[in-house]
Amino acid sequence: MKLPFNLETVLTRIEQAIAKYPKAAMFELYERGYTSLFEQLVSCIISVRTMDETTIPVSLRLFDQARTPQAMLLLSAEKLAQLLYGSSFPGQKAETMLGIAKIVVEKYNGELPANFDDLIALKGVGPKCANLALGVAAKLSAISVDIHVHRVVNRWGITQTAQPEQTMVFLQKNIPQEKWIDVNRLLMPFGKHICTGVLPHCSTCPVLEYCEQVGVGKHR
Repeated sequence: MKLPFNLETVLTRIEQAIAKYPKAAMFELYERGYTSLFEQLVSCIISVRTMDETTIPVSLRLFDQARTPQAMLLLSAEKLAQLLYGSSFPGQKAETMLGIAKIVVEKYNGELPANFDDLIALKGVGPKCANLALGVAAKLSAISVDIHVHRVVNRWGITQTAQPEQTMVFLQKNIPQEKWIDVNRLLMPFGKHICTGVLPHCSTCPVLEYCEQVGVGKHR
């Protein structure tokens, strides 16, 4: 018999449990001083289909050459793709970033607007990266749902959604706004290291008594 779901308790326990693990890439980069909305958005683009262990060094290599849209436009697509080597689809991401940088300079006078609709209007920017960049860099209430967050909340049984975008809508409707950024900050590493896709660590999970373990067959 599981206990009634208590978000406050669950997030508190998860925060304690993940303290020994690396922070999610965007939060780690923010703490290292890469705090602008442009830097955070670029890092999120790098992170798409790329592990955090790769996202961070690739982002650092890029920012050593270009931290602003103006500086990025001084790079050729080929040079930018070289800097992005190691992430998935570096050539495609280079074209995306140069397109974004051009719009930021020409349309927004070099300052990326902290607005969800403006961000997702940029080619190559989806709701996940828009919300994550806004939440981390601009401290706005935003929920970013990646595969980890999507898997975790569905396993808990608080929702049954097929796609991360549907999970995002559910969480926005059912979780207090002041907790939105914690969803990103805590559930990403929790899903990566504890509530894993294969053989989750249920036997040592700090929130097992609240989790319905939906879809879990074998576990550790």
